[in-house]
Amino acid sequence: MNIQNKDFVFSDFGVSGREDRVRDGIERFARPLVDEVIHETTGSLICLKRGSGSRKIMISAHMDVIGFVITHIDDRGFLRFSEVGHQTEFYLLGRRVLFESGMIGVIGIEKLEGKGNLRKEKMFIDIGARDRKDAEQAIRVGDMCAVFAPYAMTDRVITGGWMDDRIGCFVLLEVLENLKNAHNEVYFVFSSQEEVGLRGATTSAYRIEPHVGIAVDVTFASDLPEGEPVGSSVLGKGAAIKFMDQSVIVPRRLALHLEKLAAKYGIPHQRDVIRRGGTDAHAMQLSRGGVLAGGISVPTRYVHSSGEMCALDDVQACIELVNRVCEDPLDL
Repeated sequence: MNIQNKDFVFSDFGVSGREDRVRDGIERFARPLVDEVIHETTGSLICLKRGSGSRKIMISAHMDVIGFVITHIDDRGFLRFSEVGHQTEFYLLGRRVLFESGMIGVIGIEKLEGKGNLRKEKMFIDIGARDRKDAEQAIRVGDMCAVFAPYAMTDRVITGGWMDDRIGCFVLLEVLENLKNAHNEVYFVFSSQEEVGLRGATTSAYRIEPHVGIAVDVTFASDLPEGEPVGSSVLGKGAAIKFMDQSVIVPRRLALHLEKLAAKYGIPHQRDVIRRGGTDAHAMQLSRGGVLAGGISVPTRYVHSSGEMCALDDVQACIELVNRVCEDPLDL
């Protein structure tokens, strides 16, 4: 597992609908490793690895991260915003944000009258402008930004604000770099606009018409002290094989196939059932006449915060399992 030569995945700007920069980095890395590259109108990138078999597998990880769009600039130069993808209020106050231009701001709030007033409508972004005219020299209504939290690593974990789902993109690039022989045609899809409605995966699945679809994403790690048990997965127990989330019930034969594949090759794994959230698997499952769709996820703590945390051993397990999906026959 080599993060250093793929650190752009965790660093390049890419709020939903503005994935250009991270997509360009992914394409530069992936193009020499694949047989064909397709650009979708919705912003997704499809990288095809041909195999000897006739079946088509779509493996999708989304490039976009949650963020904000500027809706108003007041006379004093403070920026009001709306969310792009779901944001949790108590993760935001005092955080730095990064604009596509490189401008940095800080999220502030009007005077509070009790914690119950911690609402995004009361928040603003401060870029240190003197007034509206000064602010508009740097930022315009419609510009987007995201919470800025550069990734960091220890020997056990990686943390950062954009693990959802740049860690999935990293898994796909690792597989592409190390894949020896794809048994079937494998379409590695780096999808756009997942956080605002699975839009990129929807058009990509329609184009590809896969026989099997696998979403590689994060899942809630429900292992915090006195934390709400959102799901079944925990940090450090291996790749999370999806059985169900709010958007998809995985067909039994696919979920069990992934379990058997992991057991066959000694890959640490666990069953993943979560009570909220969804992935690109939903878009794939409902494409055209229906697709056999499931997921392989990285258990992650503090999802949609500036400190999302993944265990490196779990990431490695996901890489190994996705690689086996690509190399082994599909006995389904």
